[in-house]
Amino acid sequence: MNDLAPPPVTGGCRSAPVLKQRGQREVFCGLTGIIWLHRKMQDAFFLVVGSRTCAHLLQSAAGVMIFAEPRFGTAILEESDLAGLNDAHAELDREVETLLSRRPDIRQLFLVGSCPSEVIKLDLNRAAERLTQAYAPKVRVLEYSGSGIETTFTQGEDACLAAMVPVLPKTDARNLVVVGALPDVVEDQMLGLLDGLGIKNVQVLPARTIDADVQIGPNTVFALTQPFLGETHAALVRRGARHLTAPFPLGEEGTTAWLAAIAAEFGVSDDLFEQTTEAPRRRARQAVAQAAEALDGKSVFFFPDSQLEIPLARFLTRECGMSAIEVGMPYIHDALHGPDLDLLPAGPQISEGQDVDLQLDRCREARPDLTVCGLGLANPLEAEGLSTKWAIELVFTPVHFYEQAGDLASLFARPLRRKSILGVAAE
Repeated sequence: MNDLAPPPVTGGCRSAPVLKQRGQREVFCGLTGIIWLHRKMQDAFFLVVGSRTCAHLLQSAAGVMIFAEPRFGTAILEESDLAGLNDAHAELDREVETLLSRRPDIRQLFLVGSCPSEVIKLDLNRAAERLTQAYAPKVRVLEYSGSGIETTFTQGEDACLAAMVPVLPKTDARNLVVVGALPDVVEDQMLGLLDGLGIKNVQVLPARTIDADVQIGPNTVFALTQPFLGETHAALVRRGARHLTAPFPLGEEGTTAWLAAIAAEFGVSDDLFEQTTEAPRRRARQAVAQAAEALDGKSVFFFPDSQLEIPLARFLTRECGMSAIEVGMPYIHDALHGPDLDLLPAGPQISEGQDVDLQLDRCREARPDLTVCGLGLANPLEAEGLSTKWAIELVFTPVHFYEQAGDLASLFARPLRRKSILGVAAE
């Protein structure tokens, strides 16, 4: 590999046949999104209405120590609630009152539904409206479902942001809204690039605090940084905002194309665009080339998990020299994933949904050099001699934009390097 630009597009996968299968799936709970959202929104609290299993999941995923004061918790269904002996809404009101009296710093409270049937029966939307009236204007109460029954785990963020859109203030001003939760350091890098391009009145959803509230109106354009925000996309369009379609900002090529779509919308000159992006682009290409030495010429197989699969496959094939055998997605949304599919070289099987046993058969037959999958499949496949990468790690690790491009390539290179080292040691 070298630091030259990716090869020209030949073919593409946007019109390729899609294998659609429905059967047993390997998915992670949508409550997991709370782990990165509660770090992003500094004045928010996420109150899960669920079981002790929900509480254990969040504590395990977040690594919460006993003396920590996290900004999430669980209103646990007790035996009396399950038996219908208590008024669940009255119990929820009592829990919220206790929480807000103890934590006066909370400005946004999210009631998060889970998958127990007793929770599904609760009208959390009505509860949120009732609690908003009780605690406004100091606290805004919203609700969404984090249940993993019908969705993959990243769609917990999608449901959260979609719940925020209807209550955002209206504006007639021309503004750019960047949508998707990013680590603060990555968000600052992104805002620095947009500022260098001379683009003003930029807002981010979700904002770090409620005081920096996003405004939406007929002159709003928005760009997505995450490929799993289909419901948020629809909610913004209903508010009158217009989506700037582009590949997602993963790797040098994706970041440049994402910025170029915004620059074209706001009339940024080619000279200014080149001046602003030339240095970080070169750094990104060099970092990717160095990290991708272990990836060049290798094959990759994606199980559907995080909704990041298509843009990641585009990055690995066009910037790291890999070949994709199958690219599986839980859901394919043409308005979101189409630009990346246009760039993905023709050849791989594109699949939507999952029958996990049939997909495992295809993976075993193909024997890819690297398999990207969920935690539940990784260890069994490793035992069969296949190198794997946990899909969830790609969500928890900063991977967007130029300065993280080399780190993104390294995440995929690491399992192959480890296997090579272990192989040498065994000899």
